[in-house]
Amino acid sequence: MRILIADDEPEILRVLKDVFEKNNYTVDTSDNGEDAYLYARQTEYDCIILDIMMPGMDGLQLVKKLRQEGSNVPILLLTALDTLDDRVIGLDMGADDYLAKPFAITELEARVRALLRRSDTYSPDIISYGNMRLNGGNYELSTPGHIIRLSNKEFQILECFMRNPNTVFSTENIMARFWNWDSNAEINVVWTYIGYLRRKLDEIDADVIIKSMRGRGYRLELKR
Repeated sequence: MRILIADDEPEILRVLKDVFEKNNYTVDTSDNGEDAYLYARQTEYDCIILDIMMPGMDGLQLVKKLRQEGSNVPILLLTALDTLDDRVIGLDMGADDYLAKPFAITELEARVRALLRRSDTYSPDIISYGNMRLNGGNYELSTPGHIIRLSNKEFQILECFMRNPNTVFSTENIMARFWNWDSNAEINVVWTYIGYLRRKLDEIDADVIIKSMRGRGYRLELKR
């Protein structure tokens, strides 16, 4: 899952980025509405969290603009404005939910999960392919008689492969999906993580492989 968080308070951005990354999300952040708009136009997000009062373009303007352009990504507004009129305006602009500051992190996480469950992108925590089961609750990958824990990026990449078996993903596509905009990582980091996953699949006697498709990328398929 990939989310965008836009807020002009650096401490809130830092905390929320850390929280959601620890929960296996790929997170992009912005401290102003204009950059957040550009990110939302260029990237397919599963959820967007927006502060209302931001420089450049405020959260309400951003929600309205995205909805006018046809985006249906779930959007949650964060704001210190908490009157009934404020909430009504935000929801009428096209937001899906509204949370007033200060807020509990656990409530924000629950609201994001609820938005994702209602969206077209929602999928269950446990998925299977071949003899493997991938648990999104604890990031464990298992086969009969074996179990192993994956790192954040390993989980995200393998989850994508398992939800789309036999689909080819280019190195560039994987990089764009799972490394955020402010990452300094080079493209060869993808090769490194594919190597990590291949070793772990061997360790647990998985009956699948990540196959290299010359000049195209990688795909997950059953061993023959």
